[in-house]
Amino acid sequence: MTTKPLDQTSFVVNGEQESVRSDHPHLLAALREELDITSPKDGCSPSGHCGACTVLLDGKAIQSCLVGMEKAAGKEVVTLEGFPAEDRARLANAFAAAGALQCGFCTPGIMVRTQALLDQKGKDLTRETAAGRLGGHLCRCTGYTKIFEAIEMLRTDEIPDVVMPGGVGTRGAKYEAAELALGDRGYVDDMRPDGLLHGALKLSDHARADVLSIDTAPALAVEGVIAVYTAADVPGALRVGIIHEDWPVFIPEGGRTSYLGDVIAIVVAESVQIARQAADLVAVEYNVLKPFADPDAALTSDEDAVWGLDGNVLSRSVYDRGDVDSALAEAAHVVHETFHTQRVEHAFLEPESTLAVPSDDGPLAVYSGGQGVWDDRNQIAAVLDIERDEVTVELVSNGGAFGGKEDMSNQAHTALAAYLLKRPVKCTLTREQSLIMHPKRHPIRLEISAGCDADGKLLALRSRLIGDSGPYASVGMKVLERAAGHASGPYVFPNIDIEAVAVRTNNPVCGAFRGFGANQAQFATEGILDRLAEKAGLTGWEIRDRNVVSPGVVWGPGQILDDGCLGARMCLDAIKPVYDEARAAGKAIGLGMGIKNSGLGNGFKEIAGAVVRFEEDGTVEVRHCWTEMGQGIHTVALQVAVEELGVAPERVRVVVDTTRELGAGQTTGSRGTLMGAGSVKDACRVALENDCEPGIDYYGEYRVDWTNSLEEGLENPIIHSTFAYAAQLVIADPESGDIEKVVAVHDVGRVVNPTLCEGQIEGAVHMGLGYALSEEFPTDDEARPTNMTLRSLNILRPKDIPEIEAILVEAPQPGSPYGIKGVGEIGLVPTAGAVAAAFHEVDGQWRNRLPMNQHQPVNGG
Repeated sequence: MTTKPLDQTSFVVNGEQESVRSDHPHLLAALREELDITSPKDGCSPSGHCGACTVLLDGKAIQSCLVGMEKAAGKEVVTLEGFPAEDRARLANAFAAAGALQCGFCTPGIMVRTQALLDQKGKDLTRETAAGRLGGHLCRCTGYTKIFEAIEMLRTDEIPDVVMPGGVGTRGAKYEAAELALGDRGYVDDMRPDGLLHGALKLSDHARADVLSIDTAPALAVEGVIAVYTAADVPGALRVGIIHEDWPVFIPEGGRTSYLGDVIAIVVAESVQIARQAADLVAVEYNVLKPFADPDAALTSDEDAVWGLDGNVLSRSVYDRGDVDSALAEAAHVVHETFHTQRVEHAFLEPESTLAVPSDDGPLAVYSGGQGVWDDRNQIAAVLDIERDEVTVELVSNGGAFGGKEDMSNQAHTALAAYLLKRPVKCTLTREQSLIMHPKRHPIRLEISAGCDADGKLLALRSRLIGDSGPYASVGMKVLERAAGHASGPYVFPNIDIEAVAVRTNNPVCGAFRGFGANQAQFATEGILDRLAEKAGLTGWEIRDRNVVSPGVVWGPGQILDDGCLGARMCLDAIKPVYDEARAAGKAIGLGMGIKNSGLGNGFKEIAGAVVRFEEDGTVEVRHCWTEMGQGIHTVALQVAVEELGVAPERVRVVVDTTRELGAGQTTGSRGTLMGAGSVKDACRVALENDCEPGIDYYGEYRVDWTNSLEEGLENPIIHSTFAYAAQLVIADPESGDIEKVVAVHDVGRVVNPTLCEGQIEGAVHMGLGYALSEEFPTDDEARPTNMTLRSLNILRPKDIPEIEAILVEAPQPGSPYGIKGVGEIGLVPTAGAVAAAFHEVDGQWRNRLPMNQHQPVNGG
């Protein structure tokens, strides 16, 4: 029997005539899956909302996932691989020098669009035109500020030489900047070993339903399908989790789904397209149940929301000091308000992807973009019922995460398929699956009361927080614990009473997201402070000036703050001239402050390891235990090695995999820079003490094992080892309410690389503005998300971004390496409160619900 040849489509790619199968869903798939051209990235196909797949089609920039094969026929396609060498170098150098990329996933598409604009406009290209034409591109990392700087360098042909950073405190391009910019440094989905098979997941059709039967026969009948695996094929543990092992890898027959991201099966086939089509054919018979979509209903119900788990309260975090009732009774001014923050999607540009490659004589190799590859390894080994040393997980620096890649997504399923088939298997989620599956930012209701005396001195704070954590633990209990601990903001409240409850529902899982509960809590705290200021006849700056923390004060849960908190005062003082200038100019202004821990704290024993190794060829290999996801931890490791060893930065190679036992859990809590720098510094010390002999692993570590849990009941616990501080000013037009500028003053303890640090702040402010104004990931009464495309998430686009000015101050943290505090999360903590205060000056209305533009537009706009 002969197989009928598939129809072919021909076009020119990078100057070469090519013919590909006509059954590809779009041009992007043909380029990536058949021609192995991977600089165009697949972030959202076939919607065309992210711009990562942009190519030139007959000279015009277009998202290739929007181009059907019939439209591509006979055309000329140019990707970054086909750009002239001089243009590639100019683009890469400008973006690298400006710090215009972080994770790098969006950058190739943006550079293609940039070159098209330069070809069209030349030196007449304005920032406004560029911002408008980049409207089809999302960058979740940079806030676009440094992208515009790179475009200006290219427009004027004033591109500085790209230099690697030196030691700690120096500017320089991030590690692998040029390779990332050009799309030459691949992500997991760009990897294609010989004999590769492709996996696709079948997710639940209902948020809460009994699974009566699973019929894989229709999927297995599809030509090109190799296997279909379900819970019945799992040899080991069925449930995994970072803290609680409560998250099922698959829902078996006889089990019950608890949210729409539950996995029923993985289909393995010869192509991505076949696997995904066949996954839709897996037939499941359900007994559909009413989901718990309302956390209040879940709290009061005697029925368990989640299969196999008792009760609907995931956690309670409680503490109190003093006598809040008496203090409020004696206060000259008291405010009581209820605030509501929304569920938010991370919208990292790279969908989750895992590659697993078995070996006849070695461990199963898993390539992951997760935020904790040692956790990935341990959980995969448990699922496969094998020893941990039979699995090696290598980090492939990912295309953004922001907390959303802490929990495993498809790692266990992919590893299972490769393990059983003894062939390489790769599984990449679609954008829709990514939106459904991974944890989100917690929506939290905060009922808060606070009082001050006649002079604006704060007296008492009471807050009750209810957070919808979805069905599985993830790190939801820690998010609500962090929200509770940070509920007082960077202010002194002599009397305080806090309770935060994480509730299990059948809505999407909620877990880690940049800010980690601190931003939800401090949106309310900042709002209460501004309301008290108005009652006391004070400005926003004055009430903060009278109550900001200082060394020796008792803060929040009772921690006595050290000299590191001088940064709060430094931020407030640094922003005062900008505050006064904007006030004198008649602008509507809002001031917000923030405090955010670095590290896990709360009694966790944190030990981060690192290895420095000198190779015979002169390379200095630096191994650490943190995930590079755009924030620049590889660059930090390089700079510490340069600082301590005195080697040239070009000699340093950074590696993260589980072949050494270095793991400290997840890359979370702004602790990568703090603990990564500390552990690499220590490894360098050991190397120097032993003459830096080649071929030897020199191990170092950094420990934080002296913090206390709230549950210990100590009067003055050390909840966290380190805090960063910030003050942000939002400046708006007093008539329209349009935000014109955000000035962000941040104390980071010690700036490791100013370019990267500024970029972190600018990107976080962009995310904070979206959180304040427009972003939301709501669900309906059936616990089904209603915003299921990137565009519907209402992420601010380039034209929507005001000027962002980042000002760095340094109040060293006592006892930390180089005085480092971290910056990754705090960048968006003050933003929403500052926006709300500015809008209040526009129309006199207080905001208590996010996002503001969705619920209470300024001036009805």
